[in-house]
Amino acid sequence: MFFLVRDPCGIVCIILTYLAVFYADYVIVKWVILQTMQNSLWGSFHMVMFNTVAFLAAMAHFRAMCSDPGTVPLPHSRMDFSDIHTDCNGGSEQEDWTVCTRCETYRPPRAHHCRICKRCIRRMDHHCPWINNCVGEKNQKYFLQFLVYVALLVLYAIALVMASWMEECPDCPIDIAVKQSRILHTVLVLVESLLFGLFVAAMLIDQLQAIFGDETAVEQAQELGPYRPHKPRMALLTEVCGRTHPLLWLLPCDTSTSRKSYQNDSGALLTHEV
Repeated sequence: MFFLVRDPCGIVCIILTYLAVFYADYVIVKWVILQTMQNSLWGSFHMVMFNTVAFLAAMAHFRAMCSDPGTVPLPHSRMDFSDIHTDCNGGSEQEDWTVCTRCETYRPPRAHHCRICKRCIRRMDHHCPWINNCVGEKNQKYFLQFLVYVALLVLYAIALVMASWMEECPDCPIDIAVKQSRILHTVLVLVESLLFGLFVAAMLIDQLQAIFGDETAVEQAQELGPYRPHKPRMALLTEVCGRTHPLLWLLPCDTSTSRKSYQNDSGALLTHEV
């Protein structure tokens, strides 16, 4: 399902994100690799590897941006909430369900309303303007991948720039204007990498703490505590990344997950991961 939030701030952030990635790729390829490693096999190796990481980062960002984060279906008709404290189905499956007055529907545990998406999102962590989407149950994996790949891209770019500065380059162009342009571009990409690196590192640590602590950013703000305090960390990470081999977690593609189906009073089918 293609999912796009029409938020002007988010769209601007998306454009800035892709411009930053493409500019870094342009500088590393044109002003670092082709200028300092044009006659070396390492140049071809680094060009392929850097562009591969950049491609995976862009794909993970696209999936996080355009995937449904886990929106709760809206009811087909106006609902009566007079029985909110009554277990209508005679079971315990919906005992932790709540009512969203904005969406006017029942929502499963850990679902929260996003004022920007204007929908309730299952296991909502936060709304991220850099992907113009909520980080929720269905797209947190892609958001985590994006952070990991950008972190790798930042470290790779810094390493290549520093290597180009420290090593002698007898084959580099001797034209002063070319040298000045290379220095200017590499300094700009180094500053960009440091700024993005600090931001991504903070976000990555925050996401891992949220996953391993089983407590989203919304739940932390509400001081609700861990949802399942005794669940193993590997099991919590598997819920986000999928029940496949850990190496496949690095690919920005769908993975099989085990979900439990519920049906709310409006007849809409909802799923909840177990």
